[in-house]
Amino acid sequence: MDRNTVIGLVLIGVILSIFTIVNQPSEEELKAEAAKSKKEQIDKKTKKESEKETIVADEVDTPELSADWSVKLDGKGNRVTAESGMVVYTNAITSQDTLIKEVVEPAKVKGAVNKSVKGESVTIQNAKLLISLNTVGGQIESVKLKGYESYKDFAKNDNKVEALELFKAGDAKNGIIIPIKGEEINTTEKLFTIKSKTDNSVVFEYVRNDGEAVLFSYDLNDDAFDLDYAITIKGFEGKVSPKNVTFNWDVAYRKTERLFSEQRRVSTVCYNYKDEGFSYLSEMADDDEEAEDEIEWVSFKQSYFSSFIHPEKAFDKSGSSFKVKNYGDNHKRSWTNLKDFSTTLNLNLNDVENETVHMNWFFGPNDFKTLKSYDAGYDNVLNYGWGLFRWINLYAVQPLFNLLSGTGMAIGLTILLLTLVIKFALMPIQWKMYTSSAKMRILKPEIDELNKKYPEKEDAMKKQMEMMTLYRESGASPLSGCVPMLIQMPILLAVFRFFPSTFSLRQKSFLWAEDLSSYDSIYTFDFHIPFYGDHISLFTLLMAGTTLVYTFINSSNMQTPQQPGMPNMKVIMYFFPIMMIFFFNNYSSGLSYYYFISTLISILIMIMIKKFFVDEEKLKLKMAARKANASANPGKVKGKSKFQERLEAMQKAQQDAKNKRK
Repeated sequence: MDRNTVIGLVLIGVILSIFTIVNQPSEEELKAEAAKSKKEQIDKKTKKESEKETIVADEVDTPELSADWSVKLDGKGNRVTAESGMVVYTNAITSQDTLIKEVVEPAKVKGAVNKSVKGESVTIQNAKLLISLNTVGGQIESVKLKGYESYKDFAKNDNKVEALELFKAGDAKNGIIIPIKGEEINTTEKLFTIKSKTDNSVVFEYVRNDGEAVLFSYDLNDDAFDLDYAITIKGFEGKVSPKNVTFNWDVAYRKTERLFSEQRRVSTVCYNYKDEGFSYLSEMADDDEEAEDEIEWVSFKQSYFSSFIHPEKAFDKSGSSFKVKNYGDNHKRSWTNLKDFSTTLNLNLNDVENETVHMNWFFGPNDFKTLKSYDAGYDNVLNYGWGLFRWINLYAVQPLFNLLSGTGMAIGLTILLLTLVIKFALMPIQWKMYTSSAKMRILKPEIDELNKKYPEKEDAMKKQMEMMTLYRESGASPLSGCVPMLIQMPILLAVFRFFPSTFSLRQKSFLWAEDLSSYDSIYTFDFHIPFYGDHISLFTLLMAGTTLVYTFINSSNMQTPQQPGMPNMKVIMYFFPIMMIFFFNNYSSGLSYYYFISTLISILIMIMIKKFFVDEEKLKLKMAARKANASANPGKVKGKSKFQERLEAMQKAQQDAKNKRK
């Protein structure tokens, strides 16, 4: 930096300093500015408090208000209005305030809301359902199932059955949307009148100024979970395209079961296409889908109860869609409701001058017999697994379970007998598995000798060939124990889906388990253990214990790996029961009970087979005689398998390549 630059910077600094001193406000000016700032803060605070008194939720049209809303009055009895001129209404129950878009004259707001904007609740019922409907939207606002109760009420153990509430007021909406003159008529926001009413039926009517009308008819069937629903549209000819009228249905189910996370995990939207068949949205994540085919029915399904909407004429795919949405941790419904279920369905109208669409609503349990009785594929919502596993449950496990439970015995004894029947039916397979494992135990010393004889990797093919010859001559096979296991595995996996989906287990107690559809608990912690939970399930511990014993009994059949890097099956099999303790602790105790009994019976059957059916000494002599006969008469021994022939060809090719390298 040169001399001129330094002088220039100093001069600039001096000028700025002088300018700051000259323009510094006087003491009087500072006081005036402080007073002005304080006044602005006071005015701002006053305005904020004023706004707080008339805090606004979502703006709504007047017809949405129920009888709980009334005009908010100040201390002098005058109406409270916002700066925009809107009138403030307050809810007597929630103390929530809202603004009305219409400016109401002072003479009309002294007191309650005008009668025309009040919503009136009406109820219809039969032996199974109690349904509440509201004139606001002419829609269903709550559904209760008689004869069933939530786990919260069940746990009271007061011998009273409080009707289970699937959803309550504010959790559901149903109505139609009619596009007209560039706008949309959404009936959920309109005030209907009651045209007729009986104990089990009601008809709502909404009439517009131009003569158009919409009628909703609800009629409960006797002693059934059915609600006949009809939509009639009149007077819209030439104003609305019939193919643009859609039906909307939204529901947020309430928590009804013991383990909320499990109830939420299996909840989703299911639907049945006319040609493509049954389908559903994701049970785990948010999901949506545009309809790909005409729709025969839609179901909002949860763990043990579902709702179905089934039209007389299939919904058209144009404009139809399905959606399921989970709640975030901070959502106001995250601890009360399962998920948001919604669907938009094209009513497939032919005209809008005077046409009625007939539908049937089902609100009831996910009971196989009940759903199957409708002969519409409703039972597909039961998660019995896919493919082979579902067939096993539908055509073997389910009929057998129904037969046993129909005798009237306790559900715990039904599961016990079901397990006994299945295990003894599979006893020949277990006998085959035990015989195979016994043969492998007898051959183990000779197999160990072969491993010592061929320790090098280069001799692996030759060692394998001699082992195959040993197996063939002695009549043993390392795979003969795997085939029976593969036969049993589908049944083992099928019941994994069957018991958690079986409605008959819901709120049925057995021994210390108060509800076989949920986990059993012999002790509850005051804290939550990651990957385990806040309780100890005894059936899970018993299941893991019997599995450990069964693994120990079979450990002699498991060979340690001969090649480096190969997994040690003994370690894996002993680790499996420990994993089960964490995995099954929150599962249905009915499922843990079944696995416990099944494994215990397997141990007993194995002991019986060993003691009464298979004599290992005789089997050893028989195998030795077969081997001696094979050595004396090689031509009479059963021919080589194709696998062994290919193995010999590979060994010969490997040996030829080795000779060429030499």
